[in-house]
Amino acid sequence: MNGFLGRMALAFFLSAALASAFELPADCRQCILGLAPDWKSSHVEVRIFEKKDGGWVQSAGPWSGRLGKNGLAWGLGLHPAPTGGAAKREGDLRAPAGVFALGGAYGYAPAIEKTPSLPYRQITSRDLWVEDPASPDYNRHLQLPAEPRTAWEKKQQMKQGDHAHSLKLFIAHNPSPGAVPGSGSSIFFHIWRAEGAKPSAGCTVLSEPNLRSLIASIDPAKNPVYVLLPEEEYRRLARAWKLPAVASPRASR
Repeated sequence: MNGFLGRMALAFFLSAALASAFELPADCRQCILGLAPDWKSSHVEVRIFEKKDGGWVQSAGPWSGRLGKNGLAWGLGLHPAPTGGAAKREGDLRAPAGVFALGGAYGYAPAIEKTPSLPYRQITSRDLWVEDPASPDYNRHLQLPAEPRTAWEKKQQMKQGDHAHSLKLFIAHNPSPGAVPGSGSSIFFHIWRAEGAKPSAGCTVLSEPNLRSLIASIDPAKNPVYVLLPEEEYRRLARAWKLPAVASPRASR
């Protein structure tokens, strides 16, 4: 029993050390915060915070959204590797929890409302996002020189005639280069389905007006990050990681 208690104490110490050794980047002046009720929930509330005079000020939200059907699991991002809990895997229908950089936006339209410095690409039938863990291009965008011909290429196409994916913002979970095969790919903010009645396969999904507002606000010059956590983990890590304060999280479905 003493040995067991000793191992538990060591695990707690290591977890606390990892938590205290990390905080949001010093030059991060924009934080999108997603809070889920617990690890198993597919519901989330999203807020936008801006850093002003050294502190975080909420500038938008809360917006209701959906996550993966099976809830959350620890992802691979800017945060330290977790010492416990489930890890995100390809096809597990879980959203990655943690702290993540944000990439560019993609969509079907020729142009969108955005800050000038946010990259945007109009998706064509030649644009792929590779979700095959066996591929050396796993979890990255590819542009084909010609129309897709093979079944593999067609399966990776970003443009599938699906309105939910007609506008999206990349969440840098397990990004390439260096993506870990099988640890999850193609994680985005995108438009929800059935007015939010359906969960996602692992992305964070919002109503179209709220997604457009989110994307229009993203400013790469502010080194924005997305923090997605269950409320219990948020309460445990908020001070050490210097996360924005939320007086009373409401994501409680």
